[in-house]
Amino acid sequence: MAKRRVFLAALAVMLAALATHGPARAADIVIGVPSWSSAEATAHVLGEIIHQKFGVSVAYKAGTNEEIFAAMDSGEMQVHPEVWLPNHRALMLDYVNGRKTVAMNRHGVPATQGMCTTAATAEKYHIASISDLADPEKVKIFDTDSNGKGEVWIGDKDWASTRIEKIRAKSYGYDATMTLLEGEETVAMAMIDVAAATGKPLVFYCYAPHHLFQLHDVKLLDEPAHDPTKWIVHTPSDDPDWLKNSSAPVAWDVSFLHIHYQKALEEAHPDVAKLLANVELDTDTISAMTYALVAERKDPAEFAGEWVADNAERIEGWLK
Repeated sequence: MAKRRVFLAALAVMLAALATHGPARAADIVIGVPSWSSAEATAHVLGEIIHQKFGVSVAYKAGTNEEIFAAMDSGEMQVHPEVWLPNHRALMLDYVNGRKTVAMNRHGVPATQGMCTTAATAEKYHIASISDLADPEKVKIFDTDSNGKGEVWIGDKDWASTRIEKIRAKSYGYDATMTLLEGEETVAMAMIDVAAATGKPLVFYCYAPHHLFQLHDVKLLDEPAHDPTKWIVHTPSDDPDWLKNSSAPVAWDVSFLHIHYQKALEEAHPDVAKLLANVELDTDTISAMTYALVAERKDPAEFAGEWVADNAERIEGWLK
């Protein structure tokens, strides 16, 4: 009898809690957030527009590119705010062209990728070309652990570009002269801040749009122009010996950033799908957004609210 009273009391507490807070409810739209700053900024701006204009609830969930595409395919997520092509071309071909469960916004934002050094490093140590990284004498300035090899950050371990940078390092030969470091971008950006402030030599993977180019004077290393006939890039999923069988001794081709979204939104939320198909950003806009989040340390949600208020006319054009 005592146990029954305890059970009824606990049940009463649960019912009271539900009456106060309501049952847990999943968001209408879940936006995937990959691990780089421009994607985070775009994710929150899109979420704010969707919530304000259509009154649907929005949630954000971190994930790798592979996880977000798979979640859009299964319906667990609805939006990927920034897919880099050609970096994620295999995912795009699989889910957009193959399975047809994901749609791609056609308005790509031009982007660049490569290897950068600080202007001070370039000037003082004459580091101007990516071929300099294969020179054992020149890269001694990047050796911080006295193992005879320099260090270079090539990206986050979950980025597709990091795998390609391994291929490029092998192709140019600096995989033999330098240790290829993989790690979170926030740590790498802190290293760049310190190098820029102290003059410490540093070389690192870089990409634009990115707030880095507004914060510091950095130089993109010279390399042979992109040649598609020399860009032979395999993935671990299509070739177990992908690194051995790949070669890319040339610059990246011009890249493009595209919003992707769940195809089923066209039926479930056609107004949201129309917006996501019409959004048209540019390099300066994305760089400014990332600068606000990273350099000015603005809260992503608060920044998104400000951005939407300041760009009302532009947004209205995307809704037509």
